[in-house]
Amino acid sequence: MIDRRAAILHVLSWLAATSIVAPSIADAALPAPSPLPAPPGEAPAPKPEAAPIPTAVPAPAPLSHLEQTIEFLRLKEALAHEVPRLVIRTEAADAAWIALARAELAGANTVLDRPQLLVVIDRNPRVQQLMVVLASPQEDWRVVGGAKVSTGSTGRFDHYITPRGVFHVTTAILGYRAEGTLNENGIRGLGSKGMRVWDFGWQVAAKGWDAGPGKPDRIPIRLMMHATDPDKLEARIGRPASQGCVRIPTAMNRFLDLHGVLDSDYERAAATEIRFRALLLPERQPSSLAGNTMVVVDSADKSSATVASRTTP
Repeated sequence: MIDRRAAILHVLSWLAATSIVAPSIADAALPAPSPLPAPPGEAPAPKPEAAPIPTAVPAPAPLSHLEQTIEFLRLKEALAHEVPRLVIRTEAADAAWIALARAELAGANTVLDRPQLLVVIDRNPRVQQLMVVLASPQEDWRVVGGAKVSTGSTGRFDHYITPRGVFHVTTAILGYRAEGTLNENGIRGLGSKGMRVWDFGWQVAAKGWDAGPGKPDRIPIRLMMHATDPDKLEARIGRPASQGCVRIPTAMNRFLDLHGVLDSDYERAAATEIRFRALLLPERQPSSLAGNTMVVVDSADKSSATVASRTTP
């Protein structure tokens, strides 16, 4: 953990030499979809969504520029210590990630109301990466860092292309933790026992195989983000392989879980609801910039790249 006094001195000297600012996103909840029969997927479908839990706990007040910078540096250092094999980044690459995320949010009419963290996934088969991005309604956006992932693959029956879009973790759906049990193939599909599963509800996805004439080419799937078998499958992360969900490394799963990167709504509900309190880690260090949104982009899509170039500040 970064020493707070040293961090403040470091930040003050940094701010004197630069005008870089921090990030954010909207605290919005998706309407609960109608219950649908469970399609084939990576895990048994959880119960249908309920209405979001009302909470008397107000949303956190926006942080000052200095507070945002200190928290950004804390998360950046924590990520470097807790997640091995981070993606090598450049200033140009960070700008491209930010532009794609901005374009996807604009396309979904998602408005940022405070600085907060986004988990951005690039499903491009040649990229297959996740970035934690600090976004803001008025200030510059910054990239904390990221790792490789695996999204939905094509050419295999019962595999779906991970949908593009903006997806929220809300109190309408209670996520869960992996049991660590083996499936019929001897695989721990959701990772080791206790790994977090983020559930984004029913989302329409394109089939990754030719279903034949007259068959629908798009179908609702349960979209989730989760770990995978650390012994047999984690080494393969970095290429399309899932049935439609987003597979992430064990260490990244723990980082997002420990720092509550997507848990802004859950943290507020946990103050009054034991179900949410029981799901969250007792030893967690929730970020003051926590959000609730995963953004799936596709840098291979020329139309999205064109939109991104138009929305870059």
